[in-house]
Amino acid sequence: MPLKGMEESPEEQIEQSSDELYERLTLVVDKGQEPLRIDKFLLSRVVNTSRNKIQQYIDNEMVLVNERPVKSNYKVKPGDGIIFYSDNDPQTYEIIPENLPLNIVFEDEHILVIHKPAGLVVHPGAGNFSGTLLNGVAGYLKQQQPDLDESTLPRFGMVHRIDKNTSGLMVLAKSELAAFKLAKQFFDHTVERKYLALVWGNFESTTGTVVGHIGRHARFRKLMDVYPEGDYGKEAITHYTVLEDLKYVSLVECRLETGRTHQIRVHMQHIGHPLFNDEVYGGDKIVKGTVFTKYKQFVENCFALCNRQALHAKTLGFIHPKTEEPLLFESEIPADMQAVIQKWKAYAGGVQFTDKS
Repeated sequence: MPLKGMEESPEEQIEQSSDELYERLTLVVDKGQEPLRIDKFLLSRVVNTSRNKIQQYIDNEMVLVNERPVKSNYKVKPGDGIIFYSDNDPQTYEIIPENLPLNIVFEDEHILVIHKPAGLVVHPGAGNFSGTLLNGVAGYLKQQQPDLDESTLPRFGMVHRIDKNTSGLMVLAKSELAAFKLAKQFFDHTVERKYLALVWGNFESTTGTVVGHIGRHARFRKLMDVYPEGDYGKEAITHYTVLEDLKYVSLVECRLETGRTHQIRVHMQHIGHPLFNDEVYGGDKIVKGTVFTKYKQFVENCFALCNRQALHAKTLGFIHPKTEEPLLFESEIPADMQAVIQKWKAYAGGVQFTDKS
């Protein structure tokens, strides 16, 4: 949601894509500004919003003046520093409620924690107008609250997302308060998110951090790429720990400090360790190992067992938006990834070939 007078082109809007669906706008009030209510001030400067929506942001402490929340009747003055957390998703799509199965891990009146299986699209978009996780969530929430208005609960409470072929935990809001409080935690990077990934190759160190701005690929616009800091894209930080070295592949735990589109997949490829069977970022071919027939057949059998990138959102921790109690959820590794990991453990323990790389 850009400031008025600074509207973005379609390409720039694409660049803002993120797993986190809110962004932070900052501005400083001009020296010559006359006293004006904060809601009116923001309405005159932020595009694609309304006074009612700004009022909701203010009520839920998504607008800070000089780092403190304010009321709608606060009058801005010259030099005030304003931080405005706003909706970051440029997409608009109709969400048709559907009766779909949901694997609900936790639920109360404010939040839903769901285990998303691999292969399920999170929200409607081009080519996927129904059958998505959000269609199912909309149907579920509408059964509980028939009068639920999506305009007061954007995207039926979705505050972050994970890739179609990534499995694991997601949290969704059931109330307006929860939506804003959770979104702010994601933006402020206080949510604990750990993923398990099977990646190609071995690491020199058991721990490390990948820092690199992520933005749309210069030529292939559906792909993301890593760029020098400050050059293009948005800051992205991934911390990793090697859990098991399986000679040709490694099982790693990745902790996200930021939440950019395809972040783990792009960062792992960037350091030479693409995710196993990631067809988009080069992990769907033999990256480490040999060209011997038996080894090639083994790898192809593993691809067949786990026919997607081997990535699972295992841990999700955050502060409850109402009670302010810390919550932490863990999920089991899905059967397809587990089967491949076990095959590699057995293989690495009994067969050795000369690395071709």
